[in-house]
Amino acid sequence: MKPDDFQFMADLLKDRSGLVLNEDKAYLLESRLMPVARAHDIKGVDELIGEIRASKKEDLIVEVTEAMTTNESFFFRDIKPFDLFKDHVLPHIMEKCAAKKSFRIWCAAASNGQEPYSLAMILKEESAKLAGWRYEIVGTDISRQVLEKAKNGLYSQFEVQRGLPITMLVKYFDKADDQWQLKPEIRGMVEYKYFNLLENLAPLGEFDIVFCRNVLIYFDQPTKGKVLDGISRLMPDYGMLFLGGAETVLGVSEKFKPVQGQRGVYEQTNG
Repeated sequence: MKPDDFQFMADLLKDRSGLVLNEDKAYLLESRLMPVARAHDIKGVDELIGEIRASKKEDLIVEVTEAMTTNESFFFRDIKPFDLFKDHVLPHIMEKCAAKKSFRIWCAAASNGQEPYSLAMILKEESAKLAGWRYEIVGTDISRQVLEKAKNGLYSQFEVQRGLPITMLVKYFDKADDQWQLKPEIRGMVEYKYFNLLENLAPLGEFDIVFCRNVLIYFDQPTKGKVLDGISRLMPDYGMLFLGGAETVLGVSEKFKPVQGQRGVYEQTNG
């Protein structure tokens, strides 16, 4: 791939999705875009980039962006954040929201839906404590393709084997040929929406808990700060933010600070 072609794509992807690609990631560009080229009967990635440069077709740009930003996810990923959610964050939010008996959770970059559905299963397990409560889980992503998969709640044997306890599989999934489908009661607990984190977040409304895990690692420092500041404006003072294990707010945003003893969980600095 020619250096100017790589730079063109890197600039395009950063503008559209916030994704930062260094030159050592040229192989990733090649491997992710080759299937897109084949789907359009284009000989290779160089010709695909040439087509984008020449035509600026929006549907092709969207397809390329989705191919580059679709990231792996699995149920109860890194388990610890979900334990912290159930044992510490949920009781904290229930105490703070006792008067209104309702709360909202946002999963940013929800991918194929495993994260929001993991939270839905936890809330279902805690239904006795949540009797009389109203709650919403909203999952967003920049890829309409993965959002469709998430809405369907249909997963392969390999996908359900990664992180999902067997008790949860038996209780909340039905076998569908060689795949597993989440029961309607769990699928109905999550609302999925297309959304780009680079846009104004205000239309999403207020959230008491936000999961934005393994997303910021793909952004540069200014973009990370912008996203975190935007999330802060959506949250009440007592709100809680979950980030990935390799992510931090330190040196990026002054809106959040780590919650002592709860790795990967952050609270508002004015909370």
